[in-house]
Amino acid sequence: MRLTQIGQVREITRYPVKSMAGTSVEAAELGWHGLAGDRRFAFRRVGVDSGMPWLTASRLPELVLYHPVEFDTSTGEPLPTHVRTPAGSRVELRGAELTAEIAGRFGSDVELMKLNHGIFDETAISVISPATIAGIGREAGLDLDRRRFRANILIETERGETFVEDEWVGRTLVFGDGDAGPAVSVTMRDLRCVMVNIDPETGEQDGRVMKTIVRLSKNNAGVYATVIRTGTIRVGDRVTLL
Repeated sequence: MRLTQIGQVREITRYPVKSMAGTSVEAAELGWHGLAGDRRFAFRRVGVDSGMPWLTASRLPELVLYHPVEFDTSTGEPLPTHVRTPAGSRVELRGAELTAEIAGRFGSDVELMKLNHGIFDETAISVISPATIAGIGREAGLDLDRRRFRANILIETERGETFVEDEWVGRTLVFGDGDAGPAVSVTMRDLRCVMVNIDPETGEQDGRVMKTIVRLSKNNAGVYATVIRTGTIRVGDRVTLL
């Protein structure tokens, strides 16, 4: 068994409500269903019976401007109780006011859902490196905000190549010192959607981002992973590749 150090954890982010703004933390519990408190809530489009009925920023870009705030940890994981709206108001996540506001922006009825195991597009963990984000930005002629890529774990890699994450598919990432720390199995490349076009500060879209990813890497940037060993991960943790 050979472990190769590839870098360290630079940032950990969970997204309590699907497509809303993320919350960066210094440490998080990595469980069988991803980071504790990640994507446990989502707004469902009422009357849509497909396998993906969720309202995402691909349909309502302004969702990224809503920030979950105030968290209840009584259930064993941090779950948001309130949301700060783009106008700066603080409203209850489960309240009728927020649901009505989002439905009004979307132009159709929605309802808030909670899934204990999370609401993920593919797998529970997404990973990317700043080198990949910077490389895409250079090619696009843009200074890209890392939040466009909505990764759970940002890894500062020792190698600075763009798309270095592709080499991790089929292998295991181990966090912390030694070989017994929390670990994830990298299962596939992250096929991107129009979310990367959305500015997390303004909600405005710039199609150059996704077009560049399509041109450089067939629309893949970063990787997805599944949890194979649970535990606490921290900013600054060493990351090794098995």
